[in-house]
Amino acid sequence: MKKTEKQMTLSSKVYETVKEKIISGEIAQGSKITEDSLSKEFGISRGPLREALRHLESDRLVNRIPHAGIRVVTLTKDLMKDVYVMREALEGMSARLAAENMTAKQVGELFSLLDAHEEEIHKKRGKLYFQNEGDLDFHYKIAEASNNNWLRDLLSGELYQLLRVSRHHTCQIPNRPHKALAEHRNIAMAIESRDPELAELLMRRHISGAWKQVEQVVLKLKY
Repeated sequence: MKKTEKQMTLSSKVYETVKEKIISGEIAQGSKITEDSLSKEFGISRGPLREALRHLESDRLVNRIPHAGIRVVTLTKDLMKDVYVMREALEGMSARLAAENMTAKQVGELFSLLDAHEEEIHKKRGKLYFQNEGDLDFHYKIAEASNNNWLRDLLSGELYQLLRVSRHHTCQIPNRPHKALAEHRNIAMAIESRDPELAELLMRRHISGAWKQVEQVVLKLKY
């Protein structure tokens, strides 16, 4: 049966709201999510609600556990390590391909985006560097510019929201915002210089450095 426009709108609203709460940590990792509670919170029927939950599940933000219901993903040390190993490999290649394929206009937009990010960091007094979704995300723009459908599907699609959750850990680590921005600028300059090897190397170092810092945060968590 074809979904009505109203159902799709309600489903999208629940999906977007719950997604951002999970990514920001407002809904804690491992928390149980029930259809009853969400139905009451949003005042919607089970149909669009279940569609939203399926979308969250496909984003790997929630898991259906037998006899335990639906729970928010828990970023254990092992899971996060796997995510960062994946990020280093995929985003390194993404940066390499972006250096080969990005147009001059796209490169200019990349630097403009980083200028906007610098202003936001300044407004947050250097305490936060959390990028909004899609075209406002440095890593997303590079993945899109790679012109490789597999990389785009993984980095901008299937793994994207889970990557955003993992990145949320690093964006609040003291001194990380300014350091991350500087590393982003160096990657952008390598892309502008059409130096694929350097772009990949700098991106890999950027991701690896982020993991070394976030690992210390995860070690303090008891999952």
